[in-house]
Amino acid sequence: MLISGGCHCRNIAFVLSWEPEPTEISARACTCQFCTKHGAVWTSCPRGQLRVTLREPSLVSLYSFETRTAQFHICSQCGVVPLVTSRIEDHLYAVVNVNALENLDISLPRRTSAAFQKESEQERLSRRTRHWIAHVDYAQLESISRGTNQ
Repeated sequence: MLISGGCHCRNIAFVLSWEPEPTEISARACTCQFCTKHGAVWTSCPRGQLRVTLREPSLVSLYSFETRTAQFHICSQCGVVPLVTSRIEDHLYAVVNVNALENLDISLPRRTSAAFQKESEQERLSRRTRHWIAHVDYAQLESISRGTNQ
């Protein structure tokens, strides 16, 4: 199944190839302050493939906090956070925001609350390698200005 998504102004867009065809999509509402304030709900398909495209890379900000092991991709034009990436042992992993999906049957996502704040950094990275999207095509990643706060 191909699922498209992106920010409101389409500056950050993506297509997720979900394998195998889902009967349900796990959607995790992270309880950290950043995700709560942005209303972000994350999903991933470890066997899927994600293709991210940027219309204007200079309008994308990357934000990291706490362990600084993940980067939230924020469109500075419309303010939407459609995806998060994490580079682990020189491999890029990602999750996408369910609220940024565009052509998805609304009955598929099953939202649950998720708290990751008590994980050690190693536990967090290990979970990401098991559960995040492992095939990410984001060729323009290196050209984005790196914004890190907190």
